[in-house]
Amino acid sequence: MKKKTEDLKNQLARAMADYANLQKRTNEERGEMYKLASISFLSKLLPIIDNLKQAQKHINDSGIAIIVGQLETLALEEGFEEIKTKVGEKFNESTDEVVEVLETNIELEDNNISEVVMPGWKYIDPPRLGEAGGTVVRHARVKVFKFVKK
Repeated sequence: MKKKTEDLKNQLARAMADYANLQKRTNEERGEMYKLASISFLSKLLPIIDNLKQAQKHINDSGIAIIVGQLETLALEEGFEEIKTKVGEKFNESTDEVVEVLETNIELEDNNISEVVMPGWKYIDPPRLGEAGGTVVRHARVKVFKFVKK
């Protein structure tokens, strides 16, 4: 009888450990599904934000500026952050995408960004804004200089 009791205790302990592992795995999968859904949604929202920003540049309407601000705030609250690519920085293939190469005769400008055509975005998981790293949702589209000796 004592052996049977021990066996039942061991089975219960294994069952409880299996259940705890299942809960942990389920929570991880749920988090990953949320992340993928968020990234998918933002990927669809970014062109709208970009178009509104372009409209704001041409029309200079405060209503459009408010909407753009609200959409960007929403993205930040959901763990997304604009990639801070600046003119004059070195091209970074992990966050930037070259859309045009411009020739230069200044060697120091070689592989430097000459213009940011469209900002990039990344997802910080879990949301801790300002943190290095994250998943790039969209690379910044940039123009870069290429040194050509003349």
